[in-house]
Amino acid sequence: MRATAFAPGKIILSGEYAVVFGEPGIAIPAPIGIRATFVEDTKSDHLDIKWQGIVGNDAWIEYLRKIIALAEQGRSPFRGTLTIVNELPLQKGMGSSTALVIAVARCLLGQGKEAEAHAIEDAVNPGNSGIDFAVIWNDAPLLFRRGHPPTPITLPKNFLAEALLIDTGKPTETTAELVAWVKEREEDPRVKQALKDIGRCAERIRKGEDLRPVFRDHHRAQAALGIVPKTVAKMIAEIEHLGGGAKVIGAGGKTLLRSSGAPAGQAGGGGMVLAIHKNPNLLLPVVRRQKFHALPLALLRTSAGL
Repeated sequence: MRATAFAPGKIILSGEYAVVFGEPGIAIPAPIGIRATFVEDTKSDHLDIKWQGIVGNDAWIEYLRKIIALAEQGRSPFRGTLTIVNELPLQKGMGSSTALVIAVARCLLGQGKEAEAHAIEDAVNPGNSGIDFAVIWNDAPLLFRRGHPPTPITLPKNFLAEALLIDTGKPTETTAELVAWVKEREEDPRVKQALKDIGRCAERIRKGEDLRPVFRDHHRAQAALGIVPKTVAKMIAEIEHLGGGAKVIGAGGKTLLRSSGAPAGQAGGGGMVLAIHKNPNLLLPVVRRQKFHALPLALLRTSAGL
């Protein structure tokens, strides 16, 4: 038996953190993702794992094994070879952990096993908001509000044709740590206002407003939450000065690093940033000055065959 399945990553246009507190969010599938292929070998007594493309470290292999173990519950153990081909930056806000859950669940259990895949997601990513799973499983732009069914939305065709994805480096903290940190401060008036502002940005996108001013306001709300590292904030300020807009598309990273594992004053990355400009090539020198890496979203779509 041979089975293969693909799951895209995700790009959150608006909603980071705010969706955890009931505000609306909008996410779209990324043009790149993770493919899982299982080739059964009944003569084998174990499951070989091969990982290609952007390769996960030992922690990611252990995470993958947890997904497989949960998929095996109530079934005979899977025997043969499971190959993961990954195009997504890992732990940088593009939904790589959820995409891996969905790709593997679809490959090993079948394409229609949404409930089983969702149970695995909840087990390996406890406390998740649900927005990643919804947009990646449905592979379509969605308006999301916690506690309500996700709503498909129509966005202008190629409305991100002039966008860049910028890799600002891996955050020092995990998403779960950052969400917990924001929850600790949810009664802070500044935090409350920032979450509401992010929710309003989702409504503005849904109504078709130009993304550049929306992203500027969204970025300010994220900065108020304290999840935009200083180097990332500096780059975004330069992008805005040139007439563009940009925002972190995931959990980001703490503005003032408090993690015990990093030297004092050393900032972690902010994950992936989505930048919009009428001429995105003008932004490339800004990105290079910060020693970040950028790819035009249109180029990613072409390389993915979309």
